[in-house]
Amino acid sequence: MATTTVPSLKLSTLPPATGRAGLPGALRSEFTKLRSVRSTYWTLLALVVVSIGIGAAISAGSANQPHSPGDGFDATQVSLIAFFELGQLVIAVLGALTITSEYSTGMIRTSLTAMPRRGTVYAAKAAVFGAVALVVSLVTSFLAFFVGQAILHGTVHATLSQPDVLRAIVGSALFVTVVGLIAFGVGAIIRHSAGAITTVIGMMFIIPIIVQVLPQTWRYDLIRFLPDSAGRVISITVMPSGGEVYHMWSAWPQFAVTAVYAVVLLAIGAYLFRKRDA
Repeated sequence: MATTTVPSLKLSTLPPATGRAGLPGALRSEFTKLRSVRSTYWTLLALVVVSIGIGAAISAGSANQPHSPGDGFDATQVSLIAFFELGQLVIAVLGALTITSEYSTGMIRTSLTAMPRRGTVYAAKAAVFGAVALVVSLVTSFLAFFVGQAILHGTVHATLSQPDVLRAIVGSALFVTVVGLIAFGVGAIIRHSAGAITTVIGMMFIIPIIVQVLPQTWRYDLIRFLPDSAGRVISITVMPSGGEVYHMWSAWPQFAVTAVYAVVLLAIGAYLFRKRDA
């Protein structure tokens, strides 16, 4: 009986993998994800519009009141107050959504399949969000200042050459960015959008209100350790005649307190991100 021989087929092989998945690729991926979501643009637009629009309205109201040099009127803080008070709330929403939205949609599993190195994914997310938040915050802070000072030009106004003005503008942008990173860390810990945003609102807005009802001796000891206190100090260029600011540290040490909150929460979030299931 004749046997039929089948010629052996040589299967082509895929080329060997080259390189190693690392941080640069993860950064590009996270930036693509951040800019491809419409909520990113709407949130950042809200940050700019609210900060500049409400700041301009407050400046216009102040311009209709008589002011003179030496009366304690802080033109810089007037133009920036909407930015560092409301801008931190807006950027906190984006910071939380940057990480919690992937948990709510289940995309986090896809992300970790494409890049199994969880620490790299987490670092890339935080770095991309922090960079975008800082750039937008700096632009918004300067625009809010210049618009406000243009409105206040007929009365007491500020210029960049005056003491502490540039510090107030840049410091306000840094403060808002760090609040966004706090929200990012809280989002990584809680993994739920509403829960993370509510927690950050409690930290930055509710707890400071509760502290106000405490006896003065307790309140003055506590306020310098609250994460929101830097916003009240770093934007000041004209020292007020009294009040809680005298019981806080100066601008950059007080800002360091807020930064410590961000570092601790980001570190806890990184640990849990690596240890928990997606």
